[in-house]
Amino acid sequence: MVGAARSTRSGSAPRSPRVLRIPTAVPWRPALRLFPALVLIVLALIGPWLAPHAIDIPVTGPYAEPDSAAPLGGDLLGRDVLSRLLAGGRELVVSALIAAFVVTALAAVLGAVGALRPAVGRIVDRAADLLILLPAVLGLLLIALSWPGGGRLAIITAAVVLGVPYAVRLIASAAAPVAASGYVEAAAAGGEHLWHLVFRELLPNLRAVLLALFGLRFVAAVYLVSTAGFLQIGPQPPAADWALMIRENGPGVMLNPWAVVAPSLLIGLLAMTVNLAASALAPQIGRKAVSLR
Repeated sequence: MVGAARSTRSGSAPRSPRVLRIPTAVPWRPALRLFPALVLIVLALIGPWLAPHAIDIPVTGPYAEPDSAAPLGGDLLGRDVLSRLLAGGRELVVSALIAAFVVTALAAVLGAVGALRPAVGRIVDRAADLLILLPAVLGLLLIALSWPGGGRLAIITAAVVLGVPYAVRLIASAAAPVAASGYVEAAAAGGEHLWHLVFRELLPNLRAVLLALFGLRFVAAVYLVSTAGFLQIGPQPPAADWALMIRENGPGVMLNPWAVVAPSLLIGLLAMTVNLAASALAPQIGRKAVSLR
């Protein structure tokens, strides 16, 4: 009481509780993280139209150094490295996007159904355990070499078959607590059918997990498609492909490093920027001010 009287006589108001505000994300940061991935993907898609030279016609000497005619020098046959670099990313990006989308969609449905129907979930888990034991390179070789005609479709199929088991386990573990929540149980008790529970109750609450999974599977598909190109079980010469460029020009890396370094950098940058973009798109949990008394 005495302290309160002193503070009143001195004219100072009673101190209010301090509020500690946790900084929230700046709105422009997600857009900034999306920009590099968008630039690389768009450049890969329109690259064949930007190539200054034909990808199969020599314009300089084998492994020639960069000059005005070939800004990144020549490859093993004297073809323009820059032109082949611009033309070599479209198939890789399209294949990885298709594989990542199919894997994420299949894993989302299988994982959600497995969380809602434990008997189905056990079957899915056992099948995933068996497929996980298959090494990635061996599975790629088995599918691509046994596929009639091989080609991109075989590589995409291999990426889907090898990616779904890991993705299903992730979605199933994330969906299990959501499936046991009160609103999902109430909807099931109200007579809602299985697909309503999957697509209206369960999966909308897993958006962050699905976006993160899409980024991870895209990165895995990029590496798998690149491995197929490096092993020459996908695109064949004289096709322009980033992984195939690394394989073809490896012997001349000391003569013209750009023929190997440039496609290697683009594959790594593509995987890294798309992964960052997927994490930026994932919904963030809001943070409230914390009152400190």
